[in-house]
Amino acid sequence: MSTRAVFLDRDGVINRAIVRDGKPYPPSTPDELELMPGVEGALRRLKSAGFLLIVVTNQPDVARGTATRVDVDRIHATLARTLPIDEFCVCFHDDSDHCTCRKPLPGMLLDSAVRWHIDLAKSYMIGDRWRDVAAGQAAGCDAVFIDHGYDERMPQPPFHRVMSLDEAAKMITGAKGAT
Repeated sequence: MSTRAVFLDRDGVINRAIVRDGKPYPPSTPDELELMPGVEGALRRLKSAGFLLIVVTNQPDVARGTATRVDVDRIHATLARTLPIDEFCVCFHDDSDHCTCRKPLPGMLLDSAVRWHIDLAKSYMIGDRWRDVAAGQAAGCDAVFIDHGYDERMPQPPFHRVMSLDEAAKMITGAKGAT
């Protein structure tokens, strides 16, 4: 039997992104962390439907020196205390590092697929930016775009457009073969 997963971007999907001038930014510390509405119920619904829940997040502020790994780890520990997340995968690089893990490249998804024996064709990537959608598409997952109306590039089709993680979870668990 193959394992199915829902890969989730963190900022703007699970927790509220801090939006400045139409662009989303991550919280710097757990004190700035605020869950998006309906997240806990949505994740529990996906977990009950048999999906692994894997956060795949770019955190380039670490490479840029404006955030620390300790703060990123503290944010993840805070989320892990209340949410049924199976794994946190983090790319701490910036574009100039030319790594294979930074979204839009699918490295974090592909590595998790090996670790967890995930069937990517039966899995989903949920994100709120074009990089998330592109990473999911490149890995062979169904891509789901949470559209917050940021002032930035839109993802390329095909993808499902929703307004929240709760809406995405309802779509996924109602999809053919999701139960």
